[in-house]
Amino acid sequence: MSNNVNINKKSKQVQQEYPLVEHLAEITKRLKYISVVLVILFIAGYSQGERLISIIQMPILKALPENATMTMIDVTEMFFVEVKVSFIAALMVSMPFILYQLWLFIAPGLYMHERKYIYGFVLFASILFLLGAAFAYFVVFPFGFKFFLSFAANPAYNVNATLSMASYVSFVVHLVLAFGIVFELPAIIFLLAKIGIINDDMLIKYRRYAIVIIFVLAAVLTPPDVVSQLAMAFPLILLYQLSIFIARVFGREPENIKEVAIYE
Repeated sequence: MSNNVNINKKSKQVQQEYPLVEHLAEITKRLKYISVVLVILFIAGYSQGERLISIIQMPILKALPENATMTMIDVTEMFFVEVKVSFIAALMVSMPFILYQLWLFIAPGLYMHERKYIYGFVLFASILFLLGAAFAYFVVFPFGFKFFLSFAANPAYNVNATLSMASYVSFVVHLVLAFGIVFELPAIIFLLAKIGIINDDMLIKYRRYAIVIIFVLAAVLTPPDVVSQLAMAFPLILLYQLSIFIARVFGREPENIKEVAIYE
C-alpha cells in the first residue's frame, strides 16, 4: 500500500515538473536558433566592419568643428569597436527572426484565434524597431551632436574636441537600441488589444501615469542630458496616443474574447 502511495506521489511530481522541463527545453531551442542566426550575421557584418563604422561616424563627422578629431585611446579600442558595431548590425537585421522565435515560444499558451496575428505582429514590430533606430540616427543625432559640439567651437571655452571612438560608438549604440525598443509600444499595444488584455478606455484612464513613466524611462534609457531625454519622451508620448487609436480600431473587448475562447 505504501509503495503504491509513493508511486502515485512520484507520478504526480513528474506530471507537475514535466511542463517546466518542457518549457525550458523549448526556450533553449529558440535561443539556439537565435544564436546561430546572430553568429552568421555577425560574421557577415564583421566582414563589412569598415563600412559599418563609416556609417556610424557620419553624423558626428558632419557636426565636428574645425580641428576636431576622433581618436583611438587604447590599443584594442578599434577592434572592440568593430566587434560591437558588427554585433549591433546583426541584432538589427535579425530582429524579425528574433521576434518570430519569441512568438513561437509563447504561442502554445494562446488561443487559436490569437495565434493568427503572428505575421502581422512580427512585421509591425520589426518596422517600428527600424523606425526608432532611424529616428535616432537621422533626427536625434544630427541635432544633438551639433548642439553639444557647439560648445567646443566656442572660443570662450578654449577647448578642442577630441572624441574617443569607443565612447562615441557606445553612446550611439545605446541610443539606437533605446529608441528602437521604445518605438515598439504600438506593436505591443496592438497585440494586447487583439487578445483582449487591454482596450482604449484603459489606456485613456491611465494616460497621466503613462506620461510620468515615459519621462522616467527616457531619463533611464538616455544619457543624462535634457536634449536626449526630451527627444525620446515626446515621440513616445505621440506613440502612446497612436496606441490608443490602435487599441480602439483593432482591439476587442475582453468579454468577447472569453466567449470566443469557450466555443473553440
